[in-house]
Amino acid sequence: MGRAFVYVILGGGVAAGYAALEFVKKGVSHAPARLPSFHTCVGANEERLTPKWYKEHGIELVLGTRVKSADVLGLRSLKNFGVNVSDAENVCYLRDVADANKLVDVMQSCAGGSAVVIGGGYIGMECAASLVINKINVTMVFPEAHCMPRLFTPKIANYYEEYYTSEGVNFIKGTVLSSFDFDSNGKAPINFFRTLRALSGKEFETSNLVEVAVLFAGTWNYNLPVQIQVYGEGGIKVNGKLQSSDSSVYAIGDVAAFPVKVFGETRRLEHVDSARKSAKHAVSSIMDSSKTEEFDYLPFFYSRVFTLSWQFYGDNVGEVICFGDFSGSTFGAYWVSMGYLVGSFLEGGTKEEYEAIAKTTRLRSAVEDLAESERQGLGFAVTISQKPLQSPPADVSGSDLLLEEKPLHVCMLQLGLF
Repeated sequence: MGRAFVYVILGGGVAAGYAALEFVKKGVSHAPARLPSFHTCVGANEERLTPKWYKEHGIELVLGTRVKSADVLGLRSLKNFGVNVSDAENVCYLRDVADANKLVDVMQSCAGGSAVVIGGGYIGMECAASLVINKINVTMVFPEAHCMPRLFTPKIANYYEEYYTSEGVNFIKGTVLSSFDFDSNGKAPINFFRTLRALSGKEFETSNLVEVAVLFAGTWNYNLPVQIQVYGEGGIKVNGKLQSSDSSVYAIGDVAAFPVKVFGETRRLEHVDSARKSAKHAVSSIMDSSKTEEFDYLPFFYSRVFTLSWQFYGDNVGEVICFGDFSGSTFGAYWVSMGYLVGSFLEGGTKEEYEAIAKTTRLRSAVEDLAESERQGLGFAVTISQKPLQSPPADVSGSDLLLEEKPLHVCMLQLGLF
């Protein structure tokens, strides 16, 4: 039998958890939101969203369920699903909570073993560090020339690769892995390492039986359950209120392609900070659109591994100015485009220094002399951030998806698992 809901949340990741929490903060009580796939525990000093929390706040939680199709004006259909992945006990993916739990169990049972991390991006780098901390020997394999190519310059990447190497991590670059071969016990056998050696032309230790091979799938492609406008090769296109081309549908987190006002472009960002803040903003838009301004988000990424800690704000386009001591613990870079600062990176900064590069990047500060800015280094951002704001930065927002006040539809759902 169908069930009626005023608000429906599709997905169970960080953004979904923050949206559920924000609905509760806004006073929505016993107006169930549905969270297919898995629940999330909200961090950053917020409440832990356990299944008990959802029940106490009137939010019906449906796990292990995928939305196959949806009609925002009428009936929706949900069906149980299973993800087709390898059952090999020593191959791990990282896409949801169940994957994370399996990975933790494998790490704890394989101290002293070996792991192969497929991919050299943000998640791969952080997981490699966790594996090392858990006393597992790590080899990273990726097709690019250096780690985190979407953000790091070769010079910045070299610093982190050298640090990881000092911690025992082995890098195999320029190598694409197409498949695994498994032995009769369902494990990726030792010839997996021999295959990597043949592909890369590099020698490394294969005398010990491989205890764990780790595969990370960084992106999960969605088949959209409703007919709404998408952006480029991925993402649901939304306006400054995070509202899609269907006025009753909002998108948040990794799937949302929203206007970044500071750059006047539409972007889709994959990071927990964007997920948290977009979730809160969307709920505010849903509850009281007239009092909610357009989402004004400065792209922000950060990572903390080993004794390292970096933050990045803005965009990594244009000319790069590196500053600081790359042989020490504090260094950074500025990205300058058309004479303006558009991106800032800092490793080993203080709270005040990170705030300074964030403020200077948001202001799109003019950079008249690249050499002088390089000489000033971090002082360039600190000095500008301490100046009183003379006038607000130019509004270069470019949202071309404008909708009238949304109609509110009661959603009827037919549950495939009931």
